[in-house]
Amino acid sequence: MRKLLTIVCEAALETTLLSDLESLGARGYTVTDARGKGRRGRRDATWGPHANIRVEVLCNAQIASAICEALRERYYDNYSMVLFVADVEVLRPEKF
Repeated sequence: MRKLLTIVCEAALETTLLSDLESLGARGYTVTDARGKGRRGRRDATWGPHANIRVEVLCNAQIASAICEALRERYYDNYSMVLFVADVEVLRPEKF
């Protein structure tokens, strides 16, 4: 069993966030544009200052926990960011 950690945040964080993920033990990630509406209003992926990204990381529970803790400390107070973690079955778990 692996964890799927999903991060939805401001696109402006992408470079720094991806560097953080690697330093915290993520072996890889997938980044896609995201759009939607939440507490901070509507977010449109096509407009730079209001663009969001969705980053997905497959990892073990220990790495997911470490990433969540670090991102909450570093970003939650000043940036729009949502984290969620789900248990997933991966067909080639040795890769993650």
